[in-house]
Amino acid sequence: MKLVIIEPLGVEKERLLSMAAEQLPKEIEVVYYDTRVTDTKALIERGKDADIIAVSNLPLNAEVIDGCKNLKMLSVAFTGIDHIAMDACRKNGILVSNCAGYSTAAVADLVFGMLISLYRNIPACDEAVRRGGTKDGLIGFELEGKKFGVIGTGAIGLRVASIARAFGCEVLAYSRTEKDIPYTDLNSLLSQCDIVSLHTPLNDSTKGLIGQEQLALMKRNAVLINTSRGPVVDSEALAEALNEERIAGAAIDVFEAEP
Repeated sequence: MKLVIIEPLGVEKERLLSMAAEQLPKEIEVVYYDTRVTDTKALIERGKDADIIAVSNLPLNAEVIDGCKNLKMLSVAFTGIDHIAMDACRKNGILVSNCAGYSTAAVADLVFGMLISLYRNIPACDEAVRRGGTKDGLIGFELEGKKFGVIGTGAIGLRVASIARAFGCEVLAYSRTEKDIPYTDLNSLLSQCDIVSLHTPLNDSTKGLIGQEQLALMKRNAVLINTSRGPVVDSEALAEALNEERIAGAAIDVFEAEP
């Protein structure tokens, strides 16, 4: 059996191969590629004999999946699988696994790092002080007492909700699956909340979830945070809302086209 690590996974090569040697049966051949390529033919060449392919966030289209004739499993070292041609995997009977939970704490931390930076004008204050100025006119807002909307309550969304409560925020949530926190419908959440944080996967039902109509429901002093997937938000509609000052700000970690 052959395992192909088709791109670097963010772990030092020697350490990764050492871990593989310790954990995997000796009859499994491990091939490691320490460069990232996106060309379809090159990816097929790398994976054509693989029984298992390990991949992070490198897009694998249907042509690549179909071209890897021996492929039985895709191990995705990433939370999302929207970069994988799942229809082709289903057609070919290929098992796909992901690494749910690996970035839960990191993403939740980032939400509040960006939010506090935005709320307290930290970059602008830093720039002013470096010019010999002060924080006058840049004091910003406190989180305590704000209504914090969480859209998508998987592991990351629930952690964000917990941290928001610790800051003294009132949390409202919207999700297909409800947990033990206060839920409401999407339109009510958007119209009531001072902060809206997105934590949904990208699929047919969430692509363009936040567009012109939804942004129009938000308060003028509200901010939008997106650490989920870029296409969940209509970026042109968001840019228009920001330029016209129909919402107060946005903190964005993901884009429709990456890198």
